[in-house]
Amino acid sequence: MKGFITIEGGEGAGKTTVLELLDERLTELGYDVLLTREPGGISISEQIREIILHPDHTEMEKRTEALLYAAARRQHLVQKVLPALQEGKIVLCDRFIDSSLAYQGYAREIGIDEVWMINQFAIESCMPSLTLYFDIEPEKGLKRIALNNEREKNRLDLEKLAFHKKVYKGYQLLLERFPDRMKKINAEEEMEKVTTNALHSILAHLKKEEEQ
Repeated sequence: MKGFITIEGGEGAGKTTVLELLDERLTELGYDVLLTREPGGISISEQIREIILHPDHTEMEKRTEALLYAAARRQHLVQKVLPALQEGKIVLCDRFIDSSLAYQGYAREIGIDEVWMINQFAIESCMPSLTLYFDIEPEKGLKRIALNNEREKNRLDLEKLAFHKKVYKGYQLLLERFPDRMKKINAEEEMEKVTTNALHSILAHLKKEEEQ
């Protein structure tokens, strides 16, 4: 959907930090921006987030996890994202459907196509027009997390390196599957460089949308 931009990446990719900077810079350039996140963004979805990511919920079954993400996504989409897009705002969202495809579809081995179908029921084909994938090797991303005491610690942080490597592989497959929508950003560089590269990609995309 026009104006709907999502940011994806593994743990420690720096998405949250860069998104806040992108929000500031796009606003300075005169864009009306809504910054939000998944799972969360609104009360109901934030409560589902607490259930999904709580460190004590290690017994959560993988399909239950996938369905909860889809439920949170549906409520967030209809209550926050779609109204903002209808008002002509640029929506910057920290994670969307690609996270489910990479984490639950590939890394949890439910199947990318199976998780895709679950989410089609949830989003009714409301896809972002641009997705920036912040690319960082899992080892480096996890090292960043270990050094960041202010970051929210969640259930995914308890996963072993092998899981995060599978998530990384899942995202590589998605880049091949959706080359027109997904663009890779080198997230191993300094945050300022990552932000600049992401901003250039977004501005080029928005210009193309305005010309259509």
